[in-house]
Amino acid sequence: MMRIFTEERARGPHHRALFEDIVRKARDDGIAGASVLRGVMGFGSSSTIHNANILDLSSNLPLVIEIVDTEEKLRAFFHSIEDFNDIGLVTMEKVEVLHYG
Repeated sequence: MMRIFTEERARGPHHRALFEDIVRKARDDGIAGASVLRGVMGFGSSSTIHNANILDLSSNLPLVIEIVDTEEKLRAFFHSIEDFNDIGLVTMEKVEVLHYG
């Protein structure tokens, strides 16, 4: 599994939300699955805390994109998106798939 950390306002190369460009590319590349998770609070390398405050209508919450496939396909996929702007931390971890489909 690959996790890509970013934020809501990040834009992809097609001027859509970055998370949308990444998920669409994953689907087009035949990746097994992808999900976008919205965080209610977090911070990254800038140490700026982003949180879901009802008074803040222009929130820029953290997002995590989880992508699942074989390690080889995920590494190839990463190389195809590594030049996208505003991608934060990217992690890989081994998972055991118990059921798919």
